[in-house]
Amino acid sequence: MRKITVDFNAPFTLTFTFAACLATIVGGFSDGAARTLFMVGAPMDWGNPFDYIRLFSYILGHADWTHFAGNFTLILLVGPILEEKYSTRRIVIMTLVTAVITGLLHAVFSSGGLMGASGIAFMLILLSSLTNLKTGSLPLTFVIVALLYGGNEIYMAITQQDNISQFAHLAGGAMGAIFGFFLRGK
Repeated sequence: MRKITVDFNAPFTLTFTFAACLATIVGGFSDGAARTLFMVGAPMDWGNPFDYIRLFSYILGHADWTHFAGNFTLILLVGPILEEKYSTRRIVIMTLVTAVITGLLHAVFSSGGLMGASGIAFMLILLSSLTNLKTGSLPLTFVIVALLYGGNEIYMAITQQDNISQFAHLAGGAMGAIFGFFLRGK
């Protein structure tokens, strides 16, 4: 009988997942106090150095297990493939850049708080649809994903009055598209 080992195949994706899981556990036991660590905006205090840390840490915090599971199911599906294609280092950089840009845009244009990795999940989804991008062509999968995803987020933003930031989803998706076009062939 052959011995089976468990491979830590996607270092960033798995570390990110475990860190967000821990933040969600802490958030569940803190009666909302952890939101001060894992929420950006609401509003941003430009004079508070901790608000700059929250421009990164908000992607770890999640409102509940359903929120966490929804984001990390997607991240665990596409993250390992993208780490293999682009390298762990590049995925870390893309995640941090997406987090800070999405957090800043949210802080400037929204009055509420933002927490969760939805923007990162959608960055990875759009990035994955561009993995086979060739000069002079546009993958049909990218066009369909962008239309379905973008159209749904715009529709939800117009018709729903919920606590979900469709703006952050769209910003994350836009960052994934930008990275996909910029890193074509690298």
